[in-house]
Amino acid sequence: TSLKLAEYVATEAGFGADLGAEKFFDIKCRKAGLKPAAAVIVATVRAMKMNGGVKKEDLGAENIETVKKGCANLGRHIENVKQFGVPVVVAMNHFVSDTDEEIAAMKDYVAGMGAEAILCKHWAHGSKGIEELSRKVVELAEGGASQFSPLYPDDMKLFDKVNTIVKRIYRGSEAIADKSVRDQLHAWEEQGYGHLPV
Repeated sequence: TSLKLAEYVATEAGFGADLGAEKFFDIKCRKAGLKPAAAVIVATVRAMKMNGGVKKEDLGAENIETVKKGCANLGRHIENVKQFGVPVVVAMNHFVSDTDEEIAAMKDYVAGMGAEAILCKHWAHGSKGIEELSRKVVELAEGGASQFSPLYPDDMKLFDKVNTIVKRIYRGSEAIADKSVRDQLHAWEEQGYGHLPV
């Protein structure tokens, strides 16, 4: 309905590019025939510090090194989205405790991943605080760079689909399942459900 009524439609796909985005791309987009033109990953300096090892009660203090260390987590999410052929921008939700140096460290890391991080101050300034992000999303959407493709084809075996997600999204070496699980997947294939996404 939204796509019929508006020039641009944004949807919140759920937590993380390993959970929400993967399901949105591999299941919803595949079944609904959607081809996303751009993706936004939301992150904070505080989250980078926590990923870098800072305790919650210490997040207010500047710590550039842990921001840099924690950015590895953000980098994985950027890589995950890019695997689907969708251009990505990072929305940095601003906290008043964020320092200019911490913000710069995060922006530099994202730039090194071939994307852009934009500071968003909508909590303090309303829609004016995300105007730059909005313009970037439109630029990406109109730029025609999206080459959206799910991770696996419909005709791949169900267990192979699971294995693809384990390897490409979670970077596991392989999926392991008991015989009963493999037998159930095979039974579903025999019943004509093998073309479904997982």
